[in-house]
Amino acid sequence: MIALISSYNNAVETVDAKSGWLTPTLARLVFIAVLLVYYWNSASLKIDGSIFSASAGAFGQIFPKAAEAVLYDVTQMTFFQRVVIFFGTVAEFVLPALLLVGLLTRFAALAMIGFVWVQTLVDVTGHGVTLGSLFNSAPDLMDQRVMWTFLFLVIFINGAGPLSLDRLLRLK
Repeated sequence: MIALISSYNNAVETVDAKSGWLTPTLARLVFIAVLLVYYWNSASLKIDGSIFSASAGAFGQIFPKAAEAVLYDVTQMTFFQRVVIFFGTVAEFVLPALLLVGLLTRFAALAMIGFVWVQTLVDVTGHGVTLGSLFNSAPDLMDQRVMWTFLFLVIFINGAGPLSLDRLLRLK
């Protein structure tokens, strides 16, 4: 039994010694594998020819009730709606790119947390998606968004890890 406990302690010490670089690196890899393409695809649906030309899809995704009221006619968007769509679309391209290369990683992760919860607010209030609750038997929107938030929180707390531009620029 003592040998088993000793083996366990040795294994845990090895993991602990590597967690300083392993945790943020794995968190960024999970983000890249699970959410990077999701956000870039979502952003690409919002542009119509150029980043400065919002599509009806962007109007409908970000301001669903307003878009429906004018039959998705993008010429009916207000200045405020255009600004929000522009910056939201830029954020969907830029923040994941920053996380991908590990540049301004903590800022990008914190901004993504805010983005996720604004996205959730739009999904619930604009699209009528049910938020659900934690600790129930079926995965729902709340579970998904809490997991995403946790992933970004891990990156925010631990930074980018050694395979990043942040580390390269700090020369560590």
